[in-house]
Amino acid sequence: MKLFYSASSPFVRKVMTCAVELGLDAKIETTRGAAHPINRDKAIIAENPLGQVPTLVTDDGVALYDSRTICEYLDHLGGGRLFPAAGPARWQALAEQSAADGLLDAALLCRYEATVRPEPLRYAAWRDGQLDKIVCAVTQFAAWLPGFGNRVDIGTITVGCALGYLDFRFADLGWRNGREGLANWFAAFDARSTMAATRPHD
Repeated sequence: MKLFYSASSPFVRKVMTCAVELGLDAKIETTRGAAHPINRDKAIIAENPLGQVPTLVTDDGVALYDSRTICEYLDHLGGGRLFPAAGPARWQALAEQSAADGLLDAALLCRYEATVRPEPLRYAAWRDGQLDKIVCAVTQFAAWLPGFGNRVDIGTITVGCALGYLDFRFADLGWRNGREGLANWFAAFDARSTMAATRPHD
């Protein structure tokens, strides 16, 4: 398998964390992709018209886009340990994944606003709206905390990657303030060898 990746992408981290948890990381060849909202990478576009990372090309030559799809494909290959079977546990894990993915979408929009859009065109109220999504999502994570326990599934992995990305790019946000329980859970979860192996970097 071939994965177009960026070492700073939280969605790539999510995919690689799942791969390591499932023992599939050695079967994935990583190819650095220069995904960008304006200067689009033609090498990625050849496999994924959206030009985004992560993009996975399977051994059968099928290109899979979006971390959700790729993680579910890897889980299928790895024996189905990270996506619970249909029922309340699955819907909760998928809700956690969706909320954490949404936080990351908002965070990336803020990042692009600050690093890609020319300063005279930046819209502070719009960025504030994205930041509010992030804060609301973290508040929801704290509400879900009693159900996290020792679970390692697509829900908790995505939440862990989302909080890790806030530490990486939005350290001044102070997401831990008033959320000691969530901070403690994250400290333990992020210390897992699979999370340590996939930490984002420039």
